[in-house]
Order: sequence, then structure tokens, then C-alpha cells
Amino acid sequence: METTTLTYKLIRKIKDDLFDEEFLHQYHLLINIGARDFQLSVIRPEDEKVLLLEDFVLPNLTSNEELIHILDQLFDSHALLKANFWQKIKVSVKNPKFVQVPQALFAESSIADYLKFNAHIDPAKEDVLASFNERSQAVTVFAMSSSLRAWLNSVYPNNPPVYTHQSAALIEGTMQFAEKRKDNPLYIYVDRFKLHILACRDKKLLYYNQFAIKQFSDYIRYIMLVMKSLNMDQQTSQVILWGYIGKNSPHYHEFYKYISNVTFGGEPDDLSFGYAFDEVPEHHYFDLYSIHLIH
Repeated sequence: METTTLTYKLIRKIKDDLFDEEFLHQYHLLINIGARDFQLSVIRPEDEKVLLLEDFVLPNLTSNEELIHILDQLFDSHALLKANFWQKIKVSVKNPKFVQVPQALFAESSIADYLKFNAHIDPAKEDVLASFNERSQAVTVFAMSSSLRAWLNSVYPNNPPVYTHQSAALIEGTMQFAEKRKDNPLYIYVDRFKLHILACRDKKLLYYNQFAIKQFSDYIRYIMLVMKSLNMDQQTSQVILWGYIGKNSPHYHEFYKYISNVTFGGEPDDLSFGYAFDEVPEHHYFDLYSIHLIH
């Protein structure tokens, strides 16, 4: 496919009436980049109010060069993305190249070595970065395309972004959600083409992993596998569900055939949403919203 034929599609845009372009210097810009999708959100940190949400689907890209090409088009045509006076910019990447390292064992000098256990890294094409998870007291070590990072840094030369990984955002968001609960449910985030499963116990992260999904039966297979490994019962254990799945979708009803106690999770407690966001299901965009917890 020629890069000149690549196009992106805006599938959702929500803007609060309180959003004011004159005050971008007071706002945080959150960016979530996947291989096939791109989301952004704008938060006013003084009261943790979400003012803007946009969700784009990207074409079937085959290289980082194509990803940068399509993002360059998107940013060029966007009224806000190339603004350089945001108070803070946070960028999360979605990929399978990550590992969680206990903070007590983390050494900056060994950062590249941590990833060797579960991912092949090309030092000529990928940067290895680290993101601190306050609630889990761990460090998410992850790889990111060097060219993508360099391009983003060139877009924001006076305000370099804080880089993190989707797993770090999901862990922080889930652990914050778990703090108010007295039980220990299994937490599931259904992403596009990926399944994320988390478990917490006594305010500590017990389990996190992500799985590539090729067909619907993969969801049930991986969930059952994890529940069994955690000694959870599919009939009695509570399951909290976030992500791109509808309450009346065939997939959701299929879940009920195998797991009895499935309920949808909500938005992060510390964020507030105006009436414009009423049309967005509360269990959507949990990974995007949770980026604000990363410092």
C-alpha cells in the first residue's frame, strides 16, 4: 500500500462547552498511540475535568514510517495537536514490549536488560524507556520506536512529552479503582485486538498481562486460564469489565455464558465529566483517561 493512500478516520469527538483554546497553557494533553488507533484527551488539572475526547481509527499500517506519515497528516490537519503551550503533554504507547520491575530492584543502568526476558529490541530503531507506577511501586520498562519518539519531540520542541506505556496507565487506573473495593475481582480491559487482564489483592498488584486476540473464543480461553491460575471461580468470582464492548453486544452476552458475575467498570473517580460526555459509555477509554495518573 502506498503511503499516499493512507487515511485516518475520526470516529468520536466530544468537547465540553468549558473548553477554551485561550487556556491551553492550563491544560494537560493526553495522547494514546496504537498500531491501528489514536486517541487524545484534554484535562483541566485544577479540577481534573475532562474537556475534550477524540478517537481516530488508523489504516492497516505496516511500518513505523507509515505510522509517522499518517500521524503527521493528522497533526497537520488538527486545530490543537501542534500547539506548543500545553501545561503538560503525556504520551502513552500501546505495544507488547514491556515488563514490570519492582521499584526496589530497578536500576537505571540495567534498563535495556529487563526487556530481554520477553521482547527482542533493536537498539538502532527502538528506545527503551521507564515509567514509574506509584500505586504498584513498580517501574514499567518499555520499548518505543526511536523515530516516533524523535518525531513527537520535534512536534513539541519546547515542551517534551512525558512518555509512558498503556500497561502502566491501566495498572494505575485499575489500582485506583480497586482502592474503594473490599472484594478482589478480576479486572478486564478489552482493547482493539488486545485483551488486558489484571488482579489486585490487599492494595497490591497481583497479576497483569495482555493477550493478542484473533477470534472471540480467545477472550474466554485467556480469561478462564487466568482465573484458574488465580484460584478464582467463574461462577462466583466478580469480574469488572472496561473497554470497547457494548452492554448489548453479542460479545458481552457471550461472556455471560461462561462468567456469571460480570459488571462494567466506571470512569476514574478523580476525573469529572460534563453533560457532553453522557453519550460516551463510562467503561470506554479507561486506558486513555488513566494516563493522567502517570507523572
